[in-house]
Amino acid sequence: MAGMARYGIRPAMPLGVSIPLLRRLAREIGTDHRLALRLWRSGVHEARILASFVADPEAMTESAMERWVGEIDSWDLCDQCCGTVFLSSPMAYRKCRKWSRDKREYVKRAGFALMARLAVHDKSAADVVFRRMFPLIVRGARDERNFVRKAVNWALRQIGKRNENLNEAAAKIARGLSVAKDPSARWVGRDALRELTGSAVRARWRESR
Repeated sequence: MAGMARYGIRPAMPLGVSIPLLRRLAREIGTDHRLALRLWRSGVHEARILASFVADPEAMTESAMERWVGEIDSWDLCDQCCGTVFLSSPMAYRKCRKWSRDKREYVKRAGFALMARLAVHDKSAADVVFRRMFPLIVRGARDERNFVRKAVNWALRQIGKRNENLNEAAAKIARGLSVAKDPSARWVGRDALRELTGSAVRARWRESR
């Protein structure tokens, strides 16, 4: 438990079960949505992570998604849900936009973490889908809460790594944030800009031409 606390993970009911073990259990179980709902209702941290692994995204109702995101109490549970059941939901884009405007810390983080996941995994989405996220990112960058601003930064970086056009657009957003009066926005902009304009990203575009 002390190890979890060192990484800022302080859920209400932790057991200390490792993620690799939970993933092995999930592979053995397969998709089992009824079990996922029962695991989530337990309130146990690792049971909820396992729930996100075995839930059926197509079976998740809107009310269930809202209940789950509203009950998240740590950044790791937030990111696991966003990378599994929320990512594959037909409501993913609508929810990431909605949640990014929420005042609750982990709900807001979920909005931007889901943006980042979609930017990585939805290869077929048009650029305009992600360009429409920039105003949300600019607004979210002013949030001083560490777990929120890190997710905002993550979303901006992942959108900017999709292709060269989005890289230029994301870098422009990052430059604007880097000179903002707000210290949180400046951090988001400067940190994102280092990666978006770094040699590794530039090499990727040269190779793709």
